Amino acid sequence: MSFTPKGVIPAMITPLTEDEKVNENALRKLVGFLIEGGSHALFPVGTTGEFYGLSPDEKRRIVEVTVDETAGRVPVYMGTGGITTKEVIGLNRIAEDCGVDAVSVLTPMFISVNQQELYEHYRVIASETKLPVLLYNNLPKTGITITPETAERLAEIENIVGIKDSSGDFTLTGEYIRRTRDKDFVVLAGRDTLIHACLCYGGAGSIAACANVAPRIVADIYDKYVGGDIQGSLGAQFRLAPLRLAFALGSFPTVIKESLELLGIEAGPCMSPVGKMTEAEKAKLKDVLSKMRLLS
Repeated sequence: MSFTPKGVIPAMITPLTEDEKVNENALRKLVGFLIEGGSHALFPVGTTGEFYGLSPDEKRRIVEVTVDETAGRVPVYMGTGGITTKEVIGLNRIAEDCGVDAVSVLTPMFISVNQQELYEHYRVIASETKLPVLLYNNLPKTGITITPETAERLAEIENIVGIKDSSGDFTLTGEYIRRTRDKDFVVLAGRDTLIHACLCYGGAGSIAACANVAPRIVADIYDKYVGGDIQGSLGAQFRLAPLRLAFALGSFPTVIKESLELLGIEAGPCMSPVGKMTEAEKAKLKDVLSKMRLLS
């Protein structure tokens, strides 16, 4: 396909009101903040966007608002992961209705499928949409992994255009790249501490949760690298690392939302049962953001 995923793509949070409704005004402001910060595309209703707690109608509205506010400035990807093949196909139809540029499909969760079943899952999904499909591997969250052999087979399908790897296993990321380097297929880093390494190895960019909070720093990792400033790219990666490591201060994705609130960007709470950070945790996070020069 002519569409090639690349660059830094924020895995967007879903701003919520205190009663856990989608905050459309805050969402529009977030879109502007991320694009102005240098993001190369946007990715709503993924893992960071708490897709697991959203109804299909809520997902549709979030994506409609994102596409409308983006107004063609950058591509928009929609997260359409689900447990069953049928569920994903239905979400992909919503994505088509909303006019997104591509979909990202997380592996099934809860069920334990083998690699042939996983291959068929993605093959059927790709056959039922004209949109570019980005595979999404996140073993820590789902308990299922796409092996390099399966990724290589799936890369032969025309509208399967790449994979996001959030495993944190760089040997796996590297094998995805090595096995598909002669195909129209790209690999994106899903672990924010490995963006520079992924680019050095031949990756095409990153879908990054930290880009919600520090879009310019994350974009610099990519922009400086492709511009030939390798040391500048590495420096941006080192500057970003403390924020990603600070995720351990709270249940995901509360650290991202609290960081945005500290920056004066409305994010709201996470969906229950994920709670708020303690005051001590917030103080540690504030120190991280201050040392990153994100807070005045």
